[in-house]
Amino acid sequence: MKDCQNLISASLLRLRIKSPFFATLALFAQFISTDRLSTAGTDGKTIWFNPDYLLSLPSAQQDGLLLHEVLHAALLHRVRCGLRDPKVWNIAADIVINGMIMQQGTFELPPGGLREPKLENFSVEEVYELLFKRDPALLILPYPDLLYRSPEEDTLAPNVTLVGLDSLSQAHKAMLESHWKNALQQAKILTSVSQGNLPAGLERELGSLTVAQLNWRSYLWRYLVQTPTDFQGFDRRLIGQGLYLESLVGESVQVFVAVDTSGSIDPEQLRLFLNEVQGILGAYPHLYCELYFVDATAYGPYVVSLDMPLPSPQGGGGTSFIPFFEKVAESWDQLTQAVCVYLTDGYGYFPAEPPSLPVLWVVTPGGLDLDEFPFGEAVRLIRNS
Repeated sequence: MKDCQNLISASLLRLRIKSPFFATLALFAQFISTDRLSTAGTDGKTIWFNPDYLLSLPSAQQDGLLLHEVLHAALLHRVRCGLRDPKVWNIAADIVINGMIMQQGTFELPPGGLREPKLENFSVEEVYELLFKRDPALLILPYPDLLYRSPEEDTLAPNVTLVGLDSLSQAHKAMLESHWKNALQQAKILTSVSQGNLPAGLERELGSLTVAQLNWRSYLWRYLVQTPTDFQGFDRRLIGQGLYLESLVGESVQVFVAVDTSGSIDPEQLRLFLNEVQGILGAYPHLYCELYFVDATAYGPYVVSLDMPLPSPQGGGGTSFIPFFEKVAESWDQLTQAVCVYLTDGYGYFPAEPPSLPVLWVVTPGGLDLDEFPFGEAVRLIRNS
């Protein structure tokens, strides 16, 4: 056991040389040996490792293993899993973390470390969605690292399984979020790292800690009230539950919804888009909603409501966003408050000039980078379960 503690201390010293930022984060974790795991894992704060496994690795791989677990914890992967399938979530998190580690150029991963370069530049939430487009039953854990229930939470048998990751209490989740937020702030200060100069991949993943967890329909709320005072007396925490202001009942707010039906949208994505349209109608019953199906042509408008079935999609060709905005410009009564919502993968031709209405782009996992949309606000369509 003493040998293991010496190995951990030596690894932290090497981390300090290779990356002071990551080494500072590691100081906020506790490292404990256990025979309950075959390799290593984390419960969100404590790093658990099998001493025999750690001793079997060369020093460079020991460093990569410990950094891997620290990043799982610091990036709140256990908290962010929520009700998602824990096995697939763990694979997604491993892909992102291992890519981040190897991009540093100074670390090695233990044998079996999972790499998928085409997915490494997405957030864990996006990779999870993209993995589910494959057959989840075929997914296996090629690297036996776990987001793990600690002995204090459970009395698991030695064969620990990926179950119950959403068992954390709200108080425990808040504690972990506060702990690692403080750790990240300290790491920036102590290592003189500023925003925009973080280690490769980390800034993108940090951004997903807040943005990717927020249901995109909550963004839509901001477009459906006329002034900030419309929020007076309303608990903003209820927005994500689809609740709306009583003062807006009876008002007509027009929403132009475009569903991308081009050839790049597969049937599962189209089904998800149509579910989101139904979600808009159910969450905001005071809306007047016009629906368009769009590839290189805009089909519609179709006036839709919660009590009627959606029309059958049309399309399947190339992608141009221009026809939708042209049709909206023709039909919009400028005396009516309105917003455009475009559900798409983002790959297509944009208008040369932005429309006069606010635009909310809702983008599929793996779609166009959100920073590349030339106008409006772009958010990622991420399911929380």
